[in-house]
Amino acid sequence: MIHRFFCPGPLSAGVSVALPDEAAHHATRVLRLRPDAAIEVFDGEGHACAATLDSSGTPVMARLTAALPDEPAPRCRITLVQALATGDKMDWVVQKAVELGVSDIQPVSARRSVVRLDGARAEKRLAHWRKVAVSACEQCGRNRLPQIHEVQTLTQWLVGAQGGWVLAPAAEQPLRTRALPADGRVTLLVGPEGGWDDDELAAMRARGIEALSLGPRVLRTETAGLAAVAAIQALWGDF
Repeated sequence: MIHRFFCPGPLSAGVSVALPDEAAHHATRVLRLRPDAAIEVFDGEGHACAATLDSSGTPVMARLTAALPDEPAPRCRITLVQALATGDKMDWVVQKAVELGVSDIQPVSARRSVVRLDGARAEKRLAHWRKVAVSACEQCGRNRLPQIHEVQTLTQWLVGAQGGWVLAPAAEQPLRTRALPADGRVTLLVGPEGGWDDDELAAMRARGIEALSLGPRVLRTETAGLAAVAAIQALWGDF
C-alpha cells in the first residue's frame, strides 16, 4: 500500500518539496515510515507525483520521482448545500461526500438547525472540515480537493442561488426523472434534522430550486444527501 499525502503545488518530478506539518507528523510519527519509503503526493488540483520520503531533517521532505496521470475534471460537478447537523454528523457528511466525488460543500444554517455557528466557532469548524476533506482525499485516492465554503444562513446563500434541487420527502417528482443540466452542474440542498420549514421551501422555489424525493423512505440528514449524490454519480457522473 502506497501512502498518499496532500502537498500544495506546484509539483514537478525531479524536485523535493516540504510536507505540511500534519502530513509530516502522520508519516513519521503515526505511520512510522522509514526513510526512502515510497509515497505519493498530490496538490489538490488534480496533479500527483510518485515520491520517496526524506525524513532525515526538518522539514520532512518528499523527493518527487515521477509525475502521475492527472485526474480528469469531473463529468458532473456537484455542490452539496448541507444544513448544519448535530454531533459528528457534519464530519461524516464531509468525509463521505469527498469520497463520492462532490466538488463543493456549502454548510448552511436553517431555521430548524440545532447547531448555531458564527464568528470564531464557525472559523474553527470550517478549518476542521477542510482537514477532514484532506484526509478523505488521501485515503480514497482523489487528487482534487473539494471547496468547502464558509458557513452561511440559508437566506444569505439563496441571494446568489440560481436553480437546483432540494430533497423533500413530500415531493411528487423523484430524482430519477430529472436530467443532468446542460452545464453539468448540480446543486443539491439537504435540510437539518427537523427538515426545512414551509417558508424556506417557498424561498427556494422563488430561486428556481425544485423539490425532489428519493423514494418512499424518509432518510436522515446525514444519509439523504449522500444517497442522492451516489444516485447522481450513477446516473450522470463517474460511477
